[in-house]
Amino acid sequence: MSRINYHHLHYFWSVAKTGNLTLAAQQLHVSQSALSTQIKQLEDVINMRLFDRLGRTLVLTEAGRIIFDYANEIFSKGEELEAFIKQGQQSHYQLIRIGSTYTLSRNFMEAFVAPLLPRDNVSISLQSARLDDLLQRLEKHALDVVLSNISVQGNAQNRWRCQLIARQQVSVIGPANIKHGKLFPQDFKQYRWLLPSQQSEIRGAFDSLCGQWQFEPDILAEVDDMAMLRLLARDSGALSVLPKVVVRDEISRGELEEYVVLPNVFENFYAITTKKDYQPSALSELLQQQSDNLLSP
Repeated sequence: MSRINYHHLHYFWSVAKTGNLTLAAQQLHVSQSALSTQIKQLEDVINMRLFDRLGRTLVLTEAGRIIFDYANEIFSKGEELEAFIKQGQQSHYQLIRIGSTYTLSRNFMEAFVAPLLPRDNVSISLQSARLDDLLQRLEKHALDVVLSNISVQGNAQNRWRCQLIARQQVSVIGPANIKHGKLFPQDFKQYRWLLPSQQSEIRGAFDSLCGQWQFEPDILAEVDDMAMLRLLARDSGALSVLPKVVVRDEISRGELEEYVVLPNVFENFYAITTKKDYQPSALSELLQQQSDNLLSP
C-alpha cells in the first residue's frame, strides 16, 4: 500500500467528526469539492470506502470507524502538542484555563481555584458557557478543565474523563425571618417555590421526592442560571431548592436560612478533562482537592 498522505487523513478526520461535508469544508477553509476530492484520493490509496451517505449526513463505514480511531489518536496528540507549545508550559509559568457551566455555583468555582490565587507563577482564565460549547473548547484544547453539575460520557470521538470531585445534599432554603417547621413537605405547603430547571439533576431528584409525597409545589420560577437563582432566593421571599454552598454567604449574614435537608437529593460537582499524557501540575493539584474544602467557606 502507498504511504498515507496525512493531509488527506486530516481532512477525513475533520469530516468524520462533524458528519457533514459542508460544515467541515467551512471549518477547514476549503471548497466542498476540493474536500471531496482529497477524501476520494485517500480511499483510493487505502482501497477502502470510508463513508456511506445517509441523506445529507455522511456515516462512517466499518473501515471508516477503525481508521477514524487511529486518526483521532494521531491528531488529538497533535493538538495537545500545539497547546503545550503555545502556552509555554515548559517554563515555570502556568496558565490554567477553566470553563464552568451557567448552572454551577460561583461559590464552588471560587473555592476550586482558591489554592492558586496567591501564586505569582500561575494565571487563571475563567469562562462560563453552555456545556456543549465548553466541551467543544475542551476538545480543541482551548480549555484545560470544565466544571459542571452534569456528567458526560466519553467515547471514541470524545475522549472525556469525567471526575466526581464533590457532592452535597440539597436543602430547602428560605428567608431567615419566617417561622417554619422541619417536616417536608407538610410544613412547606403554603409557600411558593424557586426551582432549578427541568434539565438539572437536582430538579429530577426533587420532583421524584415530591411524587413520593404526592406534593405539588406552587412554583414561582424555574431558573437554569445558578447565579440568578441565588439572587431570587435572597430577594423574592420564596423557598428555594439549593445546595448550601450556593448561598453560604447569605446564610452567614443571616439573610437566608437552611430550613431542612432533603433526603436523597444531591448536587454533584464534576471536573471534565480530556485523556492526554500531559497535564499542568497546578491543574493536577486542583483536581486532587478534598471535597470538604470545596464546599466549606
